Amino acid sequence: MGLIDSHTHLDFPDFDADRTQLLARSRASGVEQMVVLGVYQHNWQRLWDLVQTDTQLYAAFGLHPVYLNEHRPEHVLELGQWLSRLAGHPQLCAVGEIGLDYFLPELDREGQQQLFEAQLQLAADFQLPALLHVRRSHAQVIATLKRFRLQRGGIIHAFAGSREEAREYLKLGFKLGLGGAATWPQALRLRKVIVDLPLDAIVLETDSPDMAPAMYPNQRNSPEHLPDICQALAEVMGISPERLAETSTANARELFGW
Repeated sequence: MGLIDSHTHLDFPDFDADRTQLLARSRASGVEQMVVLGVYQHNWQRLWDLVQTDTQLYAAFGLHPVYLNEHRPEHVLELGQWLSRLAGHPQLCAVGEIGLDYFLPELDREGQQQLFEAQLQLAADFQLPALLHVRRSHAQVIATLKRFRLQRGGIIHAFAGSREEAREYLKLGFKLGLGGAATWPQALRLRKVIVDLPLDAIVLETDSPDMAPAMYPNQRNSPEHLPDICQALAEVMGISPERLAETSTANARELFGW
């Protein structure tokens, strides 16, 4: 079962003690390629150093909305410099993690919007997919994406929206990232939505070390859990795990140009 984890934070200190062994276990379980996403300026170099140790790791660079108060205007300029310097490198795959978070009331929405738009413009300029964090902000994200119309689309990470929102994202050329959240039986609304999603819309992810699936509660999430996530999601969708693995992997490869 060849799988792609389209959303990880393997550079986080949570993995410092056993990262090499974890990667080996993940590969042994069939997780072939992984995307590591930047969230603030001071982890970009660490992230890039990590992916340079393994040709099947890929980097995305971005300024995450949750860390809004840590970001500075010059960091957007620096992001552009990173993307320019690495343009065409086979292990640079996207701009991300970027987006809007309306769940946390302390995050200034106008500041988030300005940061989001600046980074979408970089994705457009460098013809890269955008990997999006969207929390209680689907309407605003969709409206913004309609203005930018990214040539290569991207992924809505940890999709938990409605059928209507899913359709809007698909029309804009985006894939929907599914991971641990929908494995929980109490996620009734989300499970009803994913049953109706077209298979060519889906990519799989873990969001390691966060968003542990139901079979690993209160544990550090890991790419090695992706086969079990695939199995659980396939059961919800009424298809075989092999079909979900094959289709989601093909979708990710198409999106990233692998």
